[in-house]
Amino acid sequence: MLVIPAIDIKGGQCVRLQQGKFENETVYFSDPVKTAQLWRIENAKILHLVDLDGALSGTRDNLPVIEKIVKNIDIPVQVGGGIRTLEDIRSYLNSGVCRVIIGTAAVKNPDLVRQAIEEFGPRAIIVGIDASNGKVAIKGWTETSALDAVDLALQMKEYGLQRIIFTDISKDGMLQGPNLEATKDMAVRSGIKITASGGVSGFKDLVALKELVPFGVDSVIVGKALYENKFPCQVLWRECEKSLEVEQEIKIFTEHDFKKKPGATC
Repeated sequence: MLVIPAIDIKGGQCVRLQQGKFENETVYFSDPVKTAQLWRIENAKILHLVDLDGALSGTRDNLPVIEKIVKNIDIPVQVGGGIRTLEDIRSYLNSGVCRVIIGTAAVKNPDLVRQAIEEFGPRAIIVGIDASNGKVAIKGWTETSALDAVDLALQMKEYGLQRIIFTDISKDGMLQGPNLEATKDMAVRSGIKITASGGVSGFKDLVALKELVPFGVDSVIVGKALYENKFPCQVLWRECEKSLEVEQEIKIFTEHDFKKKPGATC
């Protein structure tokens, strides 16, 4: 079970939302680049970035921040939020992002997914399916469509899609555990590889999710639990970092020890 730290960017800052509600926002770090470097130091293998402003408005105002993150770490980065066109996808992939996540556009313009897979290949494209009571939520979770989440997954599979990020909105940011039943149901009925997202509160939830590996759930995105130090190992890390002047250690790490390797892939 691959653990993928999430960095949600809003107004150039690293924030977390509860149940995707923009009014329930907590700012954890003012600098998303340093946040990315911290998760890398703590052994992240891939990062999940979400442009929350883009998800709401369709703009790419946070693109410079995302590009800076890609340039300053040596691991793959996947990005979602406000991706509506082939040019959006091309721009991110050209900047060094390894995978692009299509959300709202998969509902509003499903042919975009087909075109993207044809042009960029199935490894570069993920569809994010965010569900509320089994129905797909769109536009930064501000609207719920009439489309069934599994039906959308099956439609995307016909286009050659190989991976879905599945989020149960009711669980996201609540630290109450993931929706294991819905996640398993999505994996079994779609037959597509699933990255689970939403609700992880600590190590016990990772153990529970690992039981879904045989069904195709092979990774999980973790946000709030990491930011609030809910994993036992983080207590030790934080104590060590206090004595090491973390910012200087981050600088040394990125400049000397782990140079970004060409051709890094997810």
